[in-house]
Amino acid sequence: MNAPLAGARVRGDWLREFAHAAPGAPRLVVFPHAGGSAGFFIPLARALAPQVRVLAVQYPGRLDRRREPPVEDVRELARRVADVLAREPDDGPLAFFGHSMGSLVAFEAALLGERGAGAAPERLFVSGGRAPALTRVDPVILRSDAALLEEALFLGGTSRQVLESADLRELVLPPLRADYRALRAYLPDPGARVRCPVTALVGDRDPRVTVDQAARWRDHTDGGFRLTVLPGGHFYLTPRLEDVAAAVRSGLAVRA
Repeated sequence: MNAPLAGARVRGDWLREFAHAAPGAPRLVVFPHAGGSAGFFIPLARALAPQVRVLAVQYPGRLDRRREPPVEDVRELARRVADVLAREPDDGPLAFFGHSMGSLVAFEAALLGERGAGAAPERLFVSGGRAPALTRVDPVILRSDAALLEEALFLGGTSRQVLESADLRELVLPPLRADYRALRAYLPDPGARVRCPVTALVGDRDPRVTVDQAARWRDHTDGGFRLTVLPGGHFYLTPRLEDVAAAVRSGLAVRA
């Protein structure tokens, strides 16, 4: 295994903790977007501490896990995370938060937990993601490395610097390609519903997820449903960090 991210408390291969939380604080397991890593959630972890303990999932094939093969299957990713969470100490209420592709991984992990194959969350937050039945990936995106990188640039998930650096492309492309293949292959169960309440968050100018598509998450829960629309695009979380943190606190019933 490679060196972990600076400042991160490593909890096995899969979980990273970037900020200290109070004993017994609610635990929020956060699932990154396609090509993303646990470090994407450092600002949210710091914004929510110490009232909420953020545990960020580090998928294989990137950064400190870059020597491991990436997983090209959404449900397999969810199963592996569920296995890890089943072994975690039950030291506070549990919730999941997934962004973009991570919303599907979080959803599938929640289903597993509710079926006894992991830990069941008390609330599921899905951000910047279409409801499972509406998940689509244009096959053109997977036809070339250039198309993949242009899609990531279009969404705001990477910078022009990555496109121009061969070394950075070598780091970014394998996990990005694997994640888009996982999304392309994902076949949702149209009748799958979690028992826990769901909060969907979406940017009002997201070029890939409309407000209506995010609202369709209500069809995948038997619990309550909330929809939060914030100004911004696919990565609205960065400029609207405090609003996202407020939505999480509200969903978990904790005070700032």
